[in-house]
Amino acid sequence: MDLYVRWRLSFMMFLQYAIWGAWAPVLAAYLMDDKAGLGFSAFHSSVIYSLLPLATIISPFLGGQIADRWLPTQWFLAIAQLVGGVVLLVMAQAHSFVSMAGLMLLFALVYAPTLALTNSICFHHLQDREREFGGIRVQGSIGWIVAGWMLTLWRTKMISVWGISMSGVADSLVLAGVGALVMSIFCLFLPHTPPAREGTNPWAFLEAVKLLKNRSFLVFMLISFVVVTELQFYYILTAPFLEKGLGINSARVPATMTIAQLAEIVAMALALPYVLPRLGVGKSLAIGVLAWPIRYAIFAIGGPAWLVLAALSLHGICYVFFFVVGQIYVDSVATPDIRASAQALLAVITLGFGNFLGALFAGKIGDLFTNRATGAMNWRGVFLVPCALTVLCAIAFLLFFRPPGKPQGPAAAGGEQEPPVPPPPLAPPPEGGDQTGA
Repeated sequence: MDLYVRWRLSFMMFLQYAIWGAWAPVLAAYLMDDKAGLGFSAFHSSVIYSLLPLATIISPFLGGQIADRWLPTQWFLAIAQLVGGVVLLVMAQAHSFVSMAGLMLLFALVYAPTLALTNSICFHHLQDREREFGGIRVQGSIGWIVAGWMLTLWRTKMISVWGISMSGVADSLVLAGVGALVMSIFCLFLPHTPPAREGTNPWAFLEAVKLLKNRSFLVFMLISFVVVTELQFYYILTAPFLEKGLGINSARVPATMTIAQLAEIVAMALALPYVLPRLGVGKSLAIGVLAWPIRYAIFAIGGPAWLVLAALSLHGICYVFFFVVGQIYVDSVATPDIRASAQALLAVITLGFGNFLGALFAGKIGDLFTNRATGAMNWRGVFLVPCALTVLCAIAFLLFFRPPGKPQGPAAAGGEQEPPVPPPPLAPPPEGGDQTGA
């Protein structure tokens, strides 16, 4: 692969996820802070977080159709990031719930299609997807990490060294907005990717619904949906928990939360290639499912601080061994003609509906365990809810999921078996988008 093309695609991924990583891990702390922030309730904050998943359901179809039929992909990305960058900078100065939610919805509608299209433009120019995509996509995780460290550096130095005050402004959204504007300009220099101008069927993913007749596939999809709803407790409530529950300085929270992405890179680059061929899909998925309740149990215990910070690294294990391995599993059970549709179905169920409903659920639980008189949140009660639900998911997975290649039900008597899993690719398949956290 041409090194100049590889460099441009890598930096594109770096910027794409740096934009997301600048605000997603920490914005909730600003929204819910009644002193230095906006003082929103947990539910109102969760509504704002639910808008990107909602847009993930809606706008990729529109964005894909535009890029497929009318505009070169790099031009669409440039326009979308330009609009998104301007909206983020305006949103950083918003103070009411209505204005914040309206602007977030507008940003989400233009940002959501770029998650799929950055993958698409990579695949268009890669000669060997399995070998080359992983090294490019991991730059997105690095971008997420760098954004967190940049925000911490900004917060620790802006007053003491630079004498800058950003009272009443969401600095995380400012950083994301600047990143989006930089990416808008950079997209003009991406490899030319013209529209195919061929009609595509936006409902083709419905063909994959037939896979739900496979019991293990149905179990996997149901558990994936529930698990993703509980993922929102991490994205929405972890930053406020670290600040108010653990006493970590708000300036250091962005860098602290990048522990999750550092673990994600280690798990993806080192652990997954070693573990998956030896344990197979079933046991690898089980590792990911079991890591979930362990993390929330430690959060519920609430200390010591070093243990809670160490538990952040479980996010990387959860993500890689459940979501990435899950994508490999879906690819293995789908026939070649519907693999893209099966991945789309997984993305809509998890990144779309799962994240959307999970965000609202996390907000409701946060308000339920908030003392109305003092505004203090019962963190133990909050995190015991996702802990209990993910324990049930782990039990259901271990009881009802059968790895590909093993007989189940009628198969044991000579009936149909699930197809065997092929060797895993050298690089993980593309995500629908990091809540990441990516």
